[in-house]
Amino acid sequence: MNSHSRWARTYGAPPWHLLALVLCFLLAAYTATRVVGAGIWPGFLVWFVGAVIFHDLVLFPLYSAADLAAQAATTHTHTRRRRRTAARPRPPGRPVAAINHLRVPTAFSGLLLLVWFPLILRGAEPNYRAAAGLSTIPYLNRWILITLVLFAASALLYVLRRLAAGRVGR
Repeated sequence: MNSHSRWARTYGAPPWHLLALVLCFLLAAYTATRVVGAGIWPGFLVWFVGAVIFHDLVLFPLYSAADLAAQAATTHTHTRRRRRTAARPRPPGRPVAAINHLRVPTAFSGLLLLVWFPLILRGAEPNYRAAAGLSTIPYLNRWILITLVLFAASALLYVLRRLAAGRVGR
């Protein structure tokens, strides 16, 4: 038995996994020293714990319920479809599922809103104007435009995939 297989059997993952973990912990430790050194750790801790609790207790149940509702609305039968694997590819002519064409633009739009919400919702207007000399007014319009483009591109891709699936099935 070579050392690599013994390592994988003992550790349960390849050596690069441990290296990646160590690097992540080093980056986290460096960031923690910078936050403590800058004297902003109480605010950082409040935001970090608040974000974890807000995500786990509020956001996760909300977007899970929204995803279940979207799945129910986009499937013709309300039974769960079995997952397809590479061993069982989609049969030709079968309709393309619409759910992922809703999930992807929704996720990107939500991520943009999460990252830029102080500017989009104009909560940081005085600070942003003082720092940049600009208004936060365009951010809401730009976020809406980006969201519309994401959904339009996803809808176009869905239509093209449906047309291609229809042609293959003939």
